[in-house]
Amino acid sequence: MAVRVIFEGEERELADGSTWAAAFGSLPPEVLAAGLNGHVIDLNRPAAEGGHLQWLTFDDHAGRQVFRHSSAHLLAQAVKRLWPEAKLGTGPALEDGYYYDIFLAQPLSEADLARIEDVMRTIVDEDLPIERIELNRGDALALFRERDETFKLEIISRIPEGTTISAYRQGEFVDLCSGPHVPSTGRIQAIKLSSVSGAYWRGDENNPMMTRIYGTSFPSQAQLELHWQRLEEAKLRDHRKLGAQLDLFTFREEAPGFAFWHPKGHQVYRTLENFSRRIQDDAGYQEVSTPWIYRIGLWERSGHWDHYRENLFLTERDGETQGVKPMNCPGHALLYKGEKHSYRDLPIRYAEYAPLTRYERSGTLHGLLRVRGFHQDDAHLFVRPDQIRDEMFGVMDLVDIVYQAVGMPYEVVLSTRPDDYLGELALWNRAEQELEETLKARGLKYQINPKDGAFYGPKLDIYAVDALGRRWQCATVQLDFQLPEKFELSYVDAAGGVRRPVMIHRAIMGTLERFIGILVEHYAGAFPLWLAPVQVRLIPITDRQRDYAEGIRKRLARAGIRVDVDGRNEKMEYKIRDAEMQKVPRMLIVGGRDQENRTVSLRTREDGDVGPKAWPDYLQTLLDEATMPGS
Repeated sequence: MAVRVIFEGEERELADGSTWAAAFGSLPPEVLAAGLNGHVIDLNRPAAEGGHLQWLTFDDHAGRQVFRHSSAHLLAQAVKRLWPEAKLGTGPALEDGYYYDIFLAQPLSEADLARIEDVMRTIVDEDLPIERIELNRGDALALFRERDETFKLEIISRIPEGTTISAYRQGEFVDLCSGPHVPSTGRIQAIKLSSVSGAYWRGDENNPMMTRIYGTSFPSQAQLELHWQRLEEAKLRDHRKLGAQLDLFTFREEAPGFAFWHPKGHQVYRTLENFSRRIQDDAGYQEVSTPWIYRIGLWERSGHWDHYRENLFLTERDGETQGVKPMNCPGHALLYKGEKHSYRDLPIRYAEYAPLTRYERSGTLHGLLRVRGFHQDDAHLFVRPDQIRDEMFGVMDLVDIVYQAVGMPYEVVLSTRPDDYLGELALWNRAEQELEETLKARGLKYQINPKDGAFYGPKLDIYAVDALGRRWQCATVQLDFQLPEKFELSYVDAAGGVRRPVMIHRAIMGTLERFIGILVEHYAGAFPLWLAPVQVRLIPITDRQRDYAEGIRKRLARAGIRVDVDGRNEKMEYKIRDAEMQKVPRMLIVGGRDQENRTVSLRTREDGDVGPKAWPDYLQTLLDEATMPGS
């Protein structure tokens, strides 16, 4: 029976049983996998299902994930060749690479990493076909028992009876894996192993310690070398180092995973929060505040107890367990439920900036990028089904405003239904269709990330691209038909009937802590004028100009400019250099001649010494330059 697919806008008929690669003849080598109806599949799999087909390359997020996961298998195969007694754990793809957890009897050194790389290159040269094998549970257990893969047997034992299990074979190497993978090992041309560390199996300290080997890979050596250059530059931009240097924030052992914001860092935080408030006020959001500790019954009702319990901070009081909130959505649902609503009231848009906490294992904490205590520019929209498209457009308008303001282009990934989803399949299909149609109507290019949605709904993940070309997942937009059902939310329609609203979860910057950490690295600490914690530094050359400088400071502060005065008994050159080290955007140097002529000598971070400017005429220019974007 023929299979019909839509490819590049045209319908094609393929012979049943032929693989996707064979059905289209000779494919370009850059094609790594296929996307069919939003799911990623191997090129070597038979064409058994029709629908919308696209080729995935390394330029696609899903294609990169396939490439990096195949690289993790390449790494594991090399380790097994060197140490046949090694026991395989798991090896996921990461945003810029991959790792594999392997149980080894001996520790590895940097020299061992070089040996592994050499074997990996040998396997690449062998260009081994990568073949998918489908097994029932019994056959899978027998296969990995024969191979003495203890950790794989543990994984299989958790898979329900009757589930089809997949493995992948490349030469002598077989790994339990859901795939997909590149067609052969020869596709992975450039590899580099970066580091080795320890990690408990499944993150549990009661389990064996695994050896975790990190690496990255690219289709070409030139891409790998460029990536390595960017990594070296990234070290100089490390937000933890710059955070201390610029006196923005610190972390202390007394409160792991929680940031101590210093005055300058908190000023950046407040500026972003105020920016968010202003654009949300303009868009019709209402700010609310909801409790931060709830009885467990709320988390059971919302589904978080079953799906998110390990991330909750719990407290025992008065003989009952309570949970500190990791997100605002259940509280906003209760707030909505507290009043009756007509169809005329919708959409209702609740925004909140309250503190949130999530338990992250200590080994995963990483400066501001992975914390336990954080804040979001969080909001939940309660809308009628016929309002979804317009509200999604409004949310994407906010995304545009924010990421244009910080000078970061973005990419969109549509994350679809996970295996542990809540609710009815029909509602999930409808939600995914609504998101996809919104993106198409807006003319946005997007990629599919199968099975990575939240347990209550599909989502759009917004990846901001920084100055080094790195992609950071920041904003998220989730379409939810499930929580309104669980909380029995309703509104009265035009005919007097009772209807369920649809809930849109969205955060534009995402976690403010993480967003600021990303911005520190994006700007290398040199924030634009509107965002800089200190926008202007006044530098009197001698004590005789201090009163003049102080008068200018007061005038600037009253106008809303963030300004300080460096009145230390130091040479002017030293004070200028210090301001440059602190990345202050504008310096106003005042000497005796400036005081006599009512001028300021302007020095900017971008252009250096600009020269004298009449005061207070320069004030309006400065105000215009420092205006918050979109004002």
